[in-house]
Amino acid sequence: MHVDPRALRFAATVTTAVLAIVLITGSTWLLAAQAVVFGLGVFGASPYGMVFKGIVKSPPSVLEDAAPPRFAQGVGLAFALAALVGYITRITPLALGATAAALFAAFLNAVFGFCLGCEMFLIIRRSLPAR
Repeated sequence: MHVDPRALRFAATVTTAVLAIVLITGSTWLLAAQAVVFGLGVFGASPYGMVFKGIVKSPPSVLEDAAPPRFAQGVGLAFALAALVGYITRITPLALGATAAALFAAFLNAVFGFCLGCEMFLIIRRSLPAR
């Protein structure tokens, strides 16, 4: 399966905004909603990607393998869940640190097109023995 890299950057841009709002407001509900979005993204059903497809009608000039971005969504989900635990238990360093880490990764993708989770996926895949 392949994905449109423009949709990935659009989703990263929305995610950046959402996580910035979470850091500013401390909204556990908004963070929980973003965690759901990450979870859906793991299965290739990102709501942000669907919005992008509804807005942009031109076909992509290039497609990317879907596996690395899906892995990245899983990493985002892990950080969002850790942040939720931090907010719910009032462990502020965990809440802010995990949210900030997810925000940083989304920002890198949104602004520079650098997907940190995708790079992690590729490093892990290269380090595994060949089948």
